[in-house]
Amino acid sequence: MTKTTNYWIMKSEPHEFSIDDLKKKDVSIWDGIRNYQVRNMIRDVMGVGDRAFFYHSSSKEIGIVGEMEIIKSAYPDPTQFKANSRYFDKGSKKDAPRWLSVDVKFVAKFPRTLTLAEIKLNPKFESLPLVKKGNRLSIMPISKAHYDLIKKTV
Repeated sequence: MTKTTNYWIMKSEPHEFSIDDLKKKDVSIWDGIRNYQVRNMIRDVMGVGDRAFFYHSSSKEIGIVGEMEIIKSAYPDPTQFKANSRYFDKGSKKDAPRWLSVDVKFVAKFPRTLTLAEIKLNPKFESLPLVKKGNRLSIMPISKAHYDLIKKTV
């Protein structure tokens, strides 16, 4: 059976981890997720070979800045067990971890940022989860059609 490729927007604050940081490392853990809905998507839907846009949030220029690929599926986020980590969760146990990570691989940094303002102004993106009122998830699924449209737009 062939695995279906899923498409995502994954948000990070560039002062924490940016597209340039990923480009330097080439491969990195995507950790620090502390939302049950997102954790469940990582566990149940996201898989190796999925594609994702790297989105800078809480920055001077908010928007989509690059592309990456999921290269390792869900596994326990090690930061939940490190007492000195800002993502430490004293209630999470090694034999029953609450939080999951994936590994991502750099694919491309776009020549420009596709800004959130630009996305909101484009009627072709009106059904994109990113622009839906109240959607503040750090990882969100998107359709292949939206993925392809974003790639053509940048």
